[in-house]
Amino acid sequence: MTARRSIEIEGFSHGAQPIPAASRVGNIVMTGGVYGLDLAAGKIPDEVEKQVELMFDNLKRIMAAAGGAMDRIVKMTVYVKVPEARPAVNKHWLEAFPDAASRPARHTFQNDHLPANMLVQCDAMAVLE
Repeated sequence: MTARRSIEIEGFSHGAQPIPAASRVGNIVMTGGVYGLDLAAGKIPDEVEKQVELMFDNLKRIMAAAGGAMDRIVKMTVYVKVPEARPAVNKHWLEAFPDAASRPARHTFQNDHLPANMLVQCDAMAVLE
């Protein structure tokens, strides 16, 4: 069995919680909650479109830090606080995964309990080569 390794990216955290951005065992990567944190400003913007853009950017960074890329993701779960987030999620989804024959599975849930001004969050599972 391969040892588990925590994956971190600079500027991204789960606040005071002792949770890594992702965890890798062998060729399997699973993220924690990935959200639209502006890494330069250290805060979550109020606009849903910007949050979704940053969420996908942060997911790309996490995948790179784990030794992979977006094309290795096999499943994503997306949590939205407001239904109006879905069009923004779909827009960035299509940019991240333009090939209809090669997209990860996805499930989207409404979660009224995302903290503070967080309007969208995802987690992902990837299988690396």
